[in-house]
Amino acid sequence: MAKLVAQNHPALHQIAAAVPREDITSPEIQKVIADMRAALESYNAKGFVGVAIAAPQIGISLRIFLVHDMSDDREEADAIPNLVAINPKIVKMSKKKHIVGEGCLSVPDHYGAVERAKNVTLRAYDEHGNEYERGAGGLLAQIFQHECEHLDGTLFIDVAEKVWHKDEMEQHTDREAAPE
Repeated sequence: MAKLVAQNHPALHQIAAAVPREDITSPEIQKVIADMRAALESYNAKGFVGVAIAAPQIGISLRIFLVHDMSDDREEADAIPNLVAINPKIVKMSKKKHIVGEGCLSVPDHYGAVERAKNVTLRAYDEHGNEYERGAGGLLAQIFQHECEHLDGTLFIDVAEKVWHKDEMEQHTDREAAPE
């Protein structure tokens, strides 16, 4: 099984290669997707679970990410859809932005405050090679932006307005609020 790579791994700091459309359904690409899902499902750090993963996070520099919410306590109204995005592009981004708390599987000891567009539209291919376009708001919009940045070699700590070590976060009882 593929493992998450450390934050200093070269794949996390370079622009990932596009997947040729004819290769999307190949056994090699399907294995990458399966390995990403397994790495995400195996992640658990002090009770934190993941919601998405990009191929560079397992050391593979390809333009693929998947969303698979591992949280078991999210309200149905707040459910995040499972999806695969191959060669994703954000084609529309709202002008309205907000500061949101963010963490990353590849930077497990830190949490940050990042400015994100409130709404985005993503165009990508699914794991079957079908092109789709998907609008998103809230957490899903945040995930799309975060994962697309991974594919461009950017980590959230590179764009965060403020970053905290998780030890600082644990000193606060409200995990939703970042410390001042």
